[in-house]
Amino acid sequence: MSNVAKYIGLDVHKATIAVAVAEGGPGGEVRFVGTVANDDDEVRKLVKRLATPGATLSFCYEAGPCGYGLQRLLIKLGQPCIVIAPSMMPRRPGDHVKTDRRDAMTLARLLRAGELTAIWVPDEAHEAVRDLIRARRSAQEDATAAKQTVRSFLLRHDRRFEGRSAWTKMYWRWLSEQRFDYPHQQLAFEELQKRVLEAQARVVRLESALGEAVASWHFAPLVRGLQALRGIKLVSAATLVAEVGDLTRFDNPKQLMAYVGLVPSEHSSGARTHRGRITRAGNAQARTTLVEAGWSYRLPAREERRYRERVADLPEEVQAIGWKAQVRLCQRFRRLSATGKPQPKVTTAIARELVGYAWDIARRMAPAMAN
Repeated sequence: MSNVAKYIGLDVHKATIAVAVAEGGPGGEVRFVGTVANDDDEVRKLVKRLATPGATLSFCYEAGPCGYGLQRLLIKLGQPCIVIAPSMMPRRPGDHVKTDRRDAMTLARLLRAGELTAIWVPDEAHEAVRDLIRARRSAQEDATAAKQTVRSFLLRHDRRFEGRSAWTKMYWRWLSEQRFDYPHQQLAFEELQKRVLEAQARVVRLESALGEAVASWHFAPLVRGLQALRGIKLVSAATLVAEVGDLTRFDNPKQLMAYVGLVPSEHSSGARTHRGRITRAGNAQARTTLVEAGWSYRLPAREERRYRERVADLPEEVQAIGWKAQVRLCQRFRRLSATGKPQPKVTTAIARELVGYAWDIARRMAPAMAN
């Protein structure tokens, strides 16, 4: 019996999965199979129904809020399945009708044509670390919002701190001295302060848990190695690895720069060349982490005591990369600033080059991760 290829597009939702099948070559039939419940048993029945004798199945669906559970289930069942980014789906400008049926059939047709690019899917352990990092980031955002609420409350009542910076010991002492005329107003102020303290305590707890999780993580050597770069400590390094994955899966640093969206956009035609702002493609948090790290290179190159303690157990070649990055990027920051370029553009340019050093460190730490 001849081998028949079936390309299955899945439009996945919380409760249902719309299924379409494209058979054979480019001229083969594309048919809508129907809708099944988003349940493991139903998916197994679907695979059994489609896996006719002599048929080779290939599945795909768009990444979304339902996560990667379906992809992992299909892989366990021995069926190849890719997950694609919705932003990379080819769409016709004149197509204004969107239904589950049409989406599934479009996925099946494009999968058969080879026009879909699979995204990298983390394993369950990697996703667990990423969830912890995102929880910590959410807690940090809550703490920032709580602090802003306190400062807005004080400004509304014309209470101004005369010190140099907020949220220091002096600032907290000043907060404790504030008194308001009405008891319920005082109570509201005290509750706002407690909200800040609770959010900060949650950040501390999550950072402590992150340190424990990274210690037993497969990518722990890479997280330690990335801390050789100025501006990147435990949280930044873990965020970069958790959001991007194994940096060595990219053949060269330019691919990694494009993946995190730090390369200029371009719209050129004929003899005209036009490059615009950065593409902002890929993972926004990884890009933000790199840009924040790039800001630290505005200061002269130097190795502080805390930095030396942090990198003391790293290989000499990795420490050399960290120092080389400091010398070059600090100098480049000064030169770009001297030309009058805006600081955001300068910092973004530094972050783009920082990606190359991170990729080089990942390549050198690969043997340690393989052990």
